[in-house]
Amino acid sequence: MAVQLTDSNFKETVLEKNNVALVDFWAEWCGPCRMIGPVVEELSNEYAGKAVIGKVNVDDNPETAMQYGIRSIPTILFFKNGQLVDKQVGVVSKSVLEAKLKSHMS
Repeated sequence: MAVQLTDSNFKETVLEKNNVALVDFWAEWCGPCRMIGPVVEELSNEYAGKAVIGKVNVDDNPETAMQYGIRSIPTILFFKNGQLVDKQVGVVSKSVLEAKLKSHMS
């Protein structure tokens, strides 16, 4: 299951880790977010122990969303060793997200 990220645990869970993280910025009311949600969950199961796969509810965690300039959701950010390295806005296929995730793991 994807990690529920919040304004209070984002730094320690994503930024202070020496690994790769995929972070889905979403909201309950967002139709496209509900479409990509199951894909994020699949990736969290497949990459358990290899990468952090997390979700940030933008309504509940506005500080983190503002910090990264999230204006459209879903937006997926990719971090490596605490640094933002890639971004995907909107709904895309699992293969697109997986390819981006793998490219930052090597």
